[in-house]
Amino acid sequence: MAPSVTSRALAVLGAFDPEHRSLTLSELARRAGLPLATAHRLVAELRRWGALSRLASGEYVIGRRLWDLGLLAPVQSGLRQAASPFLHDLYGATLATVHLAVRDGCEALYIDRLAGHVSVPVVSEIGSRLPLHATGVGKVLLAYAPEDVRIEAFTRLVRVTAYTVTQPARLAEQLRRVRAEGYATTGEEMSLGACSVAVPVRAGADDVVAALGMVVPDLRRDRARLVAALQVAARGISRTLASADFH
Repeated sequence: MAPSVTSRALAVLGAFDPEHRSLTLSELARRAGLPLATAHRLVAELRRWGALSRLASGEYVIGRRLWDLGLLAPVQSGLRQAASPFLHDLYGATLATVHLAVRDGCEALYIDRLAGHVSVPVVSEIGSRLPLHATGVGKVLLAYAPEDVRIEAFTRLVRVTAYTVTQPARLAEQLRRVRAEGYATTGEEMSLGACSVAVPVRAGADDVVAALGMVVPDLRRDRARLVAALQVAARGISRTLASADFH
């Protein structure tokens, strides 16, 4: 069966990802698997609607209208709204980069982020997806993920830096400690010069719906203080979610 107009338009939008944020028309056609003429027509329609924008360089990027629609998704509107004041409190108290993430398959999807004042290499951005095993928020989400997700994630232990944990037994032990101690840490596993610490955000007693974390240059001195601050904020978010009956 020939692909529908809708599926072809979605293929054009699906050509974008965190590594391909701007694309030429020919790149869009190639990545979407479409003839150039078809891509040209669809891109023009998507641009008129506001789903795509054209840069002065001639490349195309995701348009503002898709971003506005994305903010209506419950994972964005409900969770981000509940967490926002607590993220700002954490940022004000630590001046560190603070972020909120949810699990999307075997990746951590970052749905909010406040950039810190301290010069630390941070690769997370709002909307970016990073591997669960190499990030603090990801390890929290993986520790509380269903067993089938953990099994699949353990087949994707890609080494990002020389410090990324890729040994299944070592990662399994780390996840056990996350569940026992209530927080996860990383040391230069996603980017050199950056450490992270994260805690779970719960909706109810057992349902972990997100992870709250921060990135700092070093955890050796302030780990206990940062974990305590994160846990206070996470409990506040959980109370807000409960009062709003968010699921």
